[in-house]
Amino acid sequence: MAISDSLRQVATTFGNLVHTRLELAAVELEEELAHFSSGLLWSLTALFFAGIAVMLAVLTVVAAFWDTYRYTVLLSLLALFALLSFGIFTWLRSKFRRKPGFLSHSLAELKKDAASLRGNDASEKGQV
Repeated sequence: MAISDSLRQVATTFGNLVHTRLELAAVELEEELAHFSSGLLWSLTALFFAGIAVMLAVLTVVAAFWDTYRYTVLLSLLALFALLSFGIFTWLRSKFRRKPGFLSHSLAELKKDAASLRGNDASEKGQV
């Protein structure tokens, strides 16, 4: 009976371990989804207003120089916006590359669990 009780206890412990890790993964997934949707919404809002502001600024500058330097102003603004878009793209790419991996905390906890189980197995063999 002692072996079956031990096996039942190991199975219960393993079940609790899996349950805890799945809860952690679910919480991380919810946090990631909330963070992503919030960031997406605010980014789209900012882009909308920035687009309107840029269009009005370009129209104002072009109207101010219409009679004298219209082509120079248009080409200068084109170069400015091309450089800005390239800079923002480069910044975003580096930001997303530095972001921690998906479910990284859950995976780290699972690695700790596996290492601790291997350590427990080794210590039990040494005691027997």
